[in-house]
Amino acid sequence: MGKRTRAAVLASGLALAAGLLSACSFTTADAICNTGEDPVIAVGSTGSACVKSGEAAPKGYLRYPAGKVPEHVGDKWDTYWESHTLDENGKIVPAS
Repeated sequence: MGKRTRAAVLASGLALAAGLLSACSFTTADAICNTGEDPVIAVGSTGSACVKSGEAAPKGYLRYPAGKVPEHVGDKWDTYWESHTLDENGKIVPAS
């Protein structure tokens, strides 16, 4: 194998490794909650918190509706909930 071929293989390997590391950090670094936690939204507000999976939401918070749960900062549902909230009955309403 020539010097240019080895350099190309090394460069390709480094690029692949960097891509894999970036993908891994994207899935954990910008997560709304840690593993084993679920996000909940403050009633009448765009505020949120995280609770242990399976635990009830604290007073003043509700679980997000199924299929509309934000998972990562800036994802479709995270952006949606910046301008929407839930009322005390769990109905989606515009945020004040």
